[in-house]
Amino acid sequence: MLISHSAGLATEAVRLVRGIAGDDVPVAAAGGTADGGLGSSVELIEAAVRSVDTGDGVVLIPDIGSSVLNARLLADEGKAVVADVPFIEGAIAAAVTAGAGEPLAEVVAAAEEARTQRKF
Repeated sequence: MLISHSAGLATEAVRLVRGIAGDDVPVAAAGGTADGGLGSSVELIEAAVRSVDTGDGVVLIPDIGSSVLNARLLADEGKAVVADVPFIEGAIAAAVTAGAGEPLAEVVAAAEEARTQRKF
């Protein structure tokens, strides 16, 4: 679950993640405000969480500022976990791990591990 200040950024990030992890991995975007502006919306985030929640838990990956604050409002131990990870790298690691059928704790751990991966 990708949460961004920009609807376009969130949507394109989901597209990239699906391109790598596959279309069967449940991933959703919540970007921008309800009126299409920059920012974040608890209502949009809640709707996106519901769209991907299969009962095994959801990893929330916010970008900056109020996205982080709103994600933390929705955190629910064992059900919705906020991951402090790089937006793209963490999302890809989480989606690939979730696609392999790993439990929520392993998905979060994989996303967190992305923080230490160097590009070169």
